[in-house]
Amino acid sequence: FGGNSKEALSIIRDINKKKATYKILGFIDDDPKKKGKEFGGVSVIGGKEVMADYPQAKVLAVQGSPSSFLERKKSLRKFDSNRFISIVHPTAVIGEGVELGKNNLIMAGVVLTASIKLGDHLIILPNTVISHDVAIKDFSMIGSNVSISGYSTVGSNCYIGSGSKIINGINIGNNSLVGLG
Repeated sequence: FGGNSKEALSIIRDINKKKATYKILGFIDDDPKKKGKEFGGVSVIGGKEVMADYPQAKVLAVQGSPSSFLERKKSLRKFDSNRFISIVHPTAVIGEGVELGKNNLIMAGVVLTASIKLGDHLIILPNTVISHDVAIKDFSMIGSNVSISGYSTVGSNCYIGSGSKIINGINIGNNSLVGLG
């Protein structure tokens, strides 16, 4: 229950303003101290165990930060992968040939130009531009105002910090932290 989940709630509400699509049950956080905490009228209803009470519910799991991005993979493996959904803000631009994986959060103002392959469990923060023929592998997080130029690859479990600029043809290895620290 942190910044990404609050932003996800805002995006879901923006989607619902255009067309009622999602019913929000609550936030999930394994920290028992957060149960009952609230944001925007939505409470933390418990940890992952509460998913058993809602067998038809879908999940958007968006935890992670520069200090914890290496633990995302382990944490996300605890969910049933068939329950994941992806959320795309209505102002995001999704170009021709863009492949979107599951459990992805694409925020406002993101531009995905063409022929881009996005893996699973990604977070792309506002106003980021990803150019043609880029691949971003599973469990990575892309900060706000990032530019990734064509024919580049971002490996699995990476964190690309806000404001980073990646030139054409760069391959960023797995478990990399770029642009912060």
